[in-house]
Amino acid sequence: MILTELNTLSWHEWDNMVEKLKHRVFLLLETKEHLHPLGRFFKYFLIFLITLNTLVVCIESIDEMFKIYKTILNSFNQFSLGVFTLEYILRVWSCTILKKYSHPVWGRLKYMLTPLAIIDLIAFLPFYFYFDPGNFQEMKLLQLTRFLQILKLGRYSQVTQILNQVIYLRKKELVLTLNVVFFLLIFSGNLIYFAEHEAQPDKFPHIPASMWWAVITLTTVGYGDVYPITPLGRLLGGILALLGIGLIALPAGIIASGFTEVIARNKQANQTLYPKICPHCGKNIDQPLENSTDLDN
Repeated sequence: MILTELNTLSWHEWDNMVEKLKHRVFLLLETKEHLHPLGRFFKYFLIFLITLNTLVVCIESIDEMFKIYKTILNSFNQFSLGVFTLEYILRVWSCTILKKYSHPVWGRLKYMLTPLAIIDLIAFLPFYFYFDPGNFQEMKLLQLTRFLQILKLGRYSQVTQILNQVIYLRKKELVLTLNVVFFLLIFSGNLIYFAEHEAQPDKFPHIPASMWWAVITLTTVGYGDVYPITPLGRLLGGILALLGIGLIALPAGIIASGFTEVIARNKQANQTLYPKICPHCGKNIDQPLENSTDLDN
């Protein structure tokens, strides 16, 4: 009976039905329907599955536990592979509802090159290639690829979304800071090379190796594996360590101010979209009353 009804549908009706299904699938996958029970279930199911995959990677690194639970872990890996593959296919199929990806071919290719889509692809694609179980390097690469699945959580994490907004808001200041850091590393690496090369040719054999000391000193980590012994080198090390304290604090302050501004913006936007309404007078209680004298009493 269902097949008969489908056969009687016109091409236009069939196309509309597919478009509606595509629209609904995309909204559910992109967690736009967070108020819908199915959307919430899918979101939290993927979060749970990604988190569990990360824990499984950690467990598999313990040889004793992997030998005991090998069958269960392999079955779980196959299940996760199927889920992530299906999720990626549905995302690519349904992305054409957005105007920027509307072309059935080039739009999908454009979507597949987005950072989140690449992360989704990395989450399952390497597992379809053959890996030699006896090759240590290949198996470690496969484990690293599986661990990168945790990056998929960025799609569902509000913290990650806020961090992206902060970086975008403060990108000019952060780029300027990075330029200053890069210049200081090059400058100090050159100076320490000329100051210490003759005294310690094995520790400071060339400028790139000297930049390692500059990085460790500038970040105030101080491993102690390489350190200056000449008076000029020690003077340079002290100056660079003092500069590092302020220079490392600079991007931290920029990001902190960006967090404050973004959180305030989001809070204001949320109040605008979903204001609190007084059940008695029907007014917006998120906004202060104009010409109010309540605070004066």
